[in-house]
Amino acid sequence: MERILFYEGRWYFLSNFSSFAVEWRGEVWMTVEHAYQATKFTDETIRERIRCARSAHDSKKIAHEHQVSVRPDWRAVKLLVMESILRAKHAQHPYVQRKLLETEPAEIVEDSPTDSFWGRGPDGKGENHLGRLWMKLRDEHRTEIA
Repeated sequence: MERILFYEGRWYFLSNFSSFAVEWRGEVWMTVEHAYQATKFTDETIRERIRCARSAHDSKKIAHEHQVSVRPDWRAVKLLVMESILRAKHAQHPYVQRKLLETEPAEIVEDSPTDSFWGRGPDGKGENHLGRLWMKLRDEHRTEIA
């Protein structure tokens, strides 16, 4: 099966860092990364700093600076949170919907050189949860329009 590796380049729209604003849970987030990083925290000051960060990179950096304050249930809920934010991105951007369908029938893999949870990681054997979520949304969308 063909594999689509995304991180930068042609398939960058799949990245959490790509410039697609997302309205999620009543707030507008500059990127998926902003919303995801902010949801790690219950402290409104930290959340707002992340929401207002000038880039996805900065949102991640701020979250990392406050790592000791991450909500205790984060590991249990992070996949559900990511899926919810990706659903919002997909629903709100026809371009993303159209481009996602262009990936069919390939396996979608986040080509992260460091993240073995969301991507394939340094050894190529990562869990690829981000790619799996995108494939789930793609399959659901294909079923809806068929």
